[in-house]
Amino acid sequence: MVVDGTKKPKVSAPVVAPPRKINVQKFAESRAPELQSLQCIVENRLSNDYKSQRNKRRRTTSFNDQIARKGHRRKRQKRGIVDKVNAESVLNKESVMQLPRRVRRRYELKSNPESGFCSSGDGTKRLRTHVWHAKRFSMTKLWGYHLPLGLHGRGKGSRALLKKLKQGVLVHDASYYSAVQLEGPEDSLVSVLRMVLVPSPTEETHPRNHNDSVLSGITYGIAMLHQVGAPDSQAIAPVTYMWRPTFQENIKDLGVSDEKIIPDVDLCKKSERLECISSSRHLWVWIHASAFEEGYDCLKLACQKEMEKRGISISCSSLEGKLAKLELMGSGTFRLLQKILHPVSSISENHWQLKQHVTMEENHVSQNTKSSILKNEEHFSSRAMLSLTVKDPRDLPVKKTVFQTEPISTKALSDAQETSCKELADLGGMLGKNKDMTSLSWSEFRDSQYDVDDLWYATTRGLKPPVEDSVLSMEKHRERMVNFCLDDINVGEANSSKGPCSRTCPILLLKNDMKELTMGWSVILRLSWVKAFWIPLVTNGAHAIGLREKQWIASDLGIPFFPQDFPDCKAYSFFMAAKAAECNQKEDLRPPSVRNLRVPILPPWGIIHTTFNKEISSMETLDLSAGENLTNANSLSKSCPDNFKISYFDSDNSFDGTLARTGCMLTTLLNETKTGRLLLFPYAADGKARISKFIKGELMLDMSHRSSIIYDHKLCFIRVLLHPFKEGFFEEGAVICAPRPSDISLWTSSSVKSEAGLKLSESAMRSYFKENSSGKWGMQIPDDSIGRESHRWPIGFVTTACVQGSKRLVAQGFCEAVLLSDLRAEQWKEMPLKQRRTEIYVLVRNLRSVAYRLALASIVLEYQENDIDFL
Repeated sequence: MVVDGTKKPKVSAPVVAPPRKINVQKFAESRAPELQSLQCIVENRLSNDYKSQRNKRRRTTSFNDQIARKGHRRKRQKRGIVDKVNAESVLNKESVMQLPRRVRRRYELKSNPESGFCSSGDGTKRLRTHVWHAKRFSMTKLWGYHLPLGLHGRGKGSRALLKKLKQGVLVHDASYYSAVQLEGPEDSLVSVLRMVLVPSPTEETHPRNHNDSVLSGITYGIAMLHQVGAPDSQAIAPVTYMWRPTFQENIKDLGVSDEKIIPDVDLCKKSERLECISSSRHLWVWIHASAFEEGYDCLKLACQKEMEKRGISISCSSLEGKLAKLELMGSGTFRLLQKILHPVSSISENHWQLKQHVTMEENHVSQNTKSSILKNEEHFSSRAMLSLTVKDPRDLPVKKTVFQTEPISTKALSDAQETSCKELADLGGMLGKNKDMTSLSWSEFRDSQYDVDDLWYATTRGLKPPVEDSVLSMEKHRERMVNFCLDDINVGEANSSKGPCSRTCPILLLKNDMKELTMGWSVILRLSWVKAFWIPLVTNGAHAIGLREKQWIASDLGIPFFPQDFPDCKAYSFFMAAKAAECNQKEDLRPPSVRNLRVPILPPWGIIHTTFNKEISSMETLDLSAGENLTNANSLSKSCPDNFKISYFDSDNSFDGTLARTGCMLTTLLNETKTGRLLLFPYAADGKARISKFIKGELMLDMSHRSSIIYDHKLCFIRVLLHPFKEGFFEEGAVICAPRPSDISLWTSSSVKSEAGLKLSESAMRSYFKENSSGKWGMQIPDDSIGRESHRWPIGFVTTACVQGSKRLVAQGFCEAVLLSDLRAEQWKEMPLKQRRTEIYVLVRNLRSVAYRLALASIVLEYQENDIDFL
């Protein structure tokens, strides 16, 4: 048998492609037995009863008589279609205004302009997520915007919200925040910030917020914006400021633009130019909508003074309507960001890749670094800022591939930005000789860098909007048609976007400082991209919240909420005045027999002068000494002196005083009060160690030196956290009073404990605050002995109420610092050493209640250096 060495090629059977069309009738006939068997199974499960269950029936449309009027309905539908086409085609505003309001409003709400907010007839601006929120939330008009107040109902649901905060993700559209961009020499911009910010950039010494990291663009800063002038000038609002990363500033202007880097270029010869360019920086200052106009004018005035002083040019422009801000908080925030953010490139990351080539001289860098940049949240420092260019989150694959690579820490990114001229020169030569060294070509790196620059140059460059939803839907439909091997009859009618669009978006990720295990991130992006990010965030598990829910979170975490917890700002006065007018208007509509007791909505801060004037007549100077016993100190519980007779104190409702928000301001207060002998212990001045010495008895009080007046400046308030002692719920606007030593024993002593506690009489409660004819509120001191026995002197007010659904009830308020210190001295004098504590006992009474509740007041500045965080 002869065997041929050459094998004959095997002829494969032709692959039969599935049919492009299916005949439904023939398909059903061929599958008739299978369909009949399925029908038998269904009949057996339903017992041959195909009627719908009674509890699942819904109301029919037989009640609607409009259906019978088919001619009217068809005419309106046809008219609506024609009007929609006209609205999209015409460009004349007068022609658009001739269309029906229903058509114009629908067209406006669906539009997505590149910049600017759509507004209603009265000029109130709408967020880009207005339609989504209006269907689900109660809307309110605030600060010139239609904003979501909260879910429909009576304002309940705080327990479920706080549970989602610990176990899920919450998202809030904070597009009502706007940014002011400053551009000019770095030293001049720093000088401008010193004029208006407290603490100024040179004063920040907290290890979590170094000047180097903030100036280099690695982290952002938080401060209080003040009017230009003295350090104690009026506060405007808390702001967040961020510098454009120095690496982006240098790359942009070094002369390495459209052409590739020439290997032989000596970049060190351009060191003078580099120094000149690096001094020109960009700075963003984010301000709340309620104080944006005032803050913008303040920054322009500061820039004008700096330009007149140095003879330079500083650009100050508003970015309102060009950038947006989305706030995410909760334990699962970072996992959600990993799910929807697919980085294309990032400035920090590309620079890190190039830095690795210079220092380590490697020939290959993992292409998965882009994915690993968002791998581990622990590698990002507090208040970290990261520039990324991400894909459109609406057009992402179903599953995301996870790469196991080593994440890049923020510290490494910070080190990467300290590249010297020599390393840059070496980098240019290496990129010219070894094109395969990096996974990104220079042109791709340059394009990605320009994409990120678009976010910083929002005022000068055109912003490309995202692809329209209809185009993405049509593309997905075609993909499904191809997968099912079906012909698309609408292939010739392809839907295309109008104008240039983009499928990538440059963003800024900001890591927010949140307490305990609650993590927070903010996403800064173009305003036209808010819708493109909002829907994927919500559909992937984020729970949207309004202003009311956001304040609940701030109260539970002990973080001040703007503007309610900033009584020294004009925004607070305007907000509370509008709230008082709204409440009074609602009460006037009710019958007089069922109206509630009229109380001051805006706390009358001026009545604290009554308590201070009463105290200052007998105030005693406290001396610090070691090893001596406590002597008699002044007590707030003393009755009024004979020459201090006042029945009604008429005060101005405006906030007349200062707020100590930094350790330096509190230290200044101590120095002004005669050698700083107040029992206040700033955290920055090693207050924790000093207060422990007082509690243990190592430092004592000496009352030998007396002074009639120890403080002749404005009243100084400090923020305190109020924890109810065993029972009580504190409402917004509640008055904080100074207790007597016998009052504390009613709750703390088992032998003297009284179930009734301390109460006012009904008449004394109704007359505690009185409103005069000019609308100002004052405190009325009772004349009878019984009324004076239950009267307690006010030292502050509650600005944020307790959250009912929280496991740890805590309220926020402000108390006068000198009175609070004197109250602590009195309590330490009366208590044995073992019962002393850092908290101060105070009495809190809701305005419409007769009962006083005992609370423990913790001074915030004794536990942290600065009190400038806000939500």
